[in-house]
Amino acid sequence: MSANAIPPLHLYSVPSDTETPPAAPPKRERPRTAWTADQLMAADFPEPKWAVPGILAEGVSLLAGPPKVGKSWLSLGLALAVAAGGQAFDSVPVQGGPVLYLALEDTPRRLQTRMGKLLGGQQAPAGLTLVTECPPFPQGGTEAIAQWLDRNPDARMVVIDVFAKMRGQAPQGVSAYDADYVSVGYAKRLADHYGIAVVLVHHVRKAGSDDFLTEVSGTNGIAGAADATLVLKRARGQADGILHVTGRDVDEAEYALSFQAASGAWHLLDGPVSDHTVGDTRAAILRYVRAHPGAKPKDMAGELSHVDIDTIRRTCSRMAEAGQLTKDAGGRYYPDTETRTQGAPEVSELSDCPVTPPDQHERSGQSELELSGLSGSIEAEGTAE
Repeated sequence: MSANAIPPLHLYSVPSDTETPPAAPPKRERPRTAWTADQLMAADFPEPKWAVPGILAEGVSLLAGPPKVGKSWLSLGLALAVAAGGQAFDSVPVQGGPVLYLALEDTPRRLQTRMGKLLGGQQAPAGLTLVTECPPFPQGGTEAIAQWLDRNPDARMVVIDVFAKMRGQAPQGVSAYDADYVSVGYAKRLADHYGIAVVLVHHVRKAGSDDFLTEVSGTNGIAGAADATLVLKRARGQADGILHVTGRDVDEAEYALSFQAASGAWHLLDGPVSDHTVGDTRAAILRYVRAHPGAKPKDMAGELSHVDIDTIRRTCSRMAEAGQLTKDAGGRYYPDTETRTQGAPEVSELSDCPVTPPDQHERSGQSELELSGLSGSIEAEGTAE
């Protein structure tokens, strides 16, 4: 037998270093769970700790999307970035720390191939533990993950790909909603006990919806039990995907992402989502009108030299009909009605969420990075993939 034979990837067998005696896991005190009102108001609580600042906080996060949209590439890329202390989405700085990745639908060979593309020649982080087999939560999975977390007290994140492999059989005599709530509850207890981010990779329904939360497969008990929900959807135009995010500690937002097929990596695109979900001509008009509210097609012609004036007029008119621009009686165009009236901020057409104006756009990554030690129990010129 070769001296370099790969040992079986079972959660109980990692780490396999037998020369170093295992250190006793740190004692975790039970957190306080009751206060009087005045005590609670006087208490000083730490800010939520982030695995990926602004996107993945401690607690349970659902990462849902349709088949073959790239959820596994995204979750493995995030795991590599967090384990190495690099940049998530090639732009968001993250603090490094151990990560457990349960790739329950993959083989070691497939994982090796994917990581090779994502790493692009860089050294693989030793802090990322990859496991291809784990019992469901009710049949010992919770204890197995807890043992790994006890051996890695500085762990930053656990990724479970896919959640369906870990949820186990539904309890007898309970409703579908209660069964879904209980299944997420296993991960929730781990996340709260160890103060880490647990990501559950999940699926969406076949039927689409205007509300991305209702697209999560299963009953509302799944999204209701999770601390945050992230839905990756296919996009049109320059973006290959839109990541919709909402949660208890996460501001509701949407991010335009580009998938790099050569490296398998998802990249965060700059600017409002609307700039990347329309074709090139519409995106250029949106940028110009946002910078010059009240512009007329003839004003844009000098800036958009690659587009003739008739095309600009027709495109502006169609964008106004589609609600992407507003037009006044004098033929001037504005990015939205509020700009004309100096009212509320721009609202995205995708999720009715306020869109940060470009001169105020902030990149995620300005929140606290340390993990807690808390313990206890339309028309488009381009197409997307």
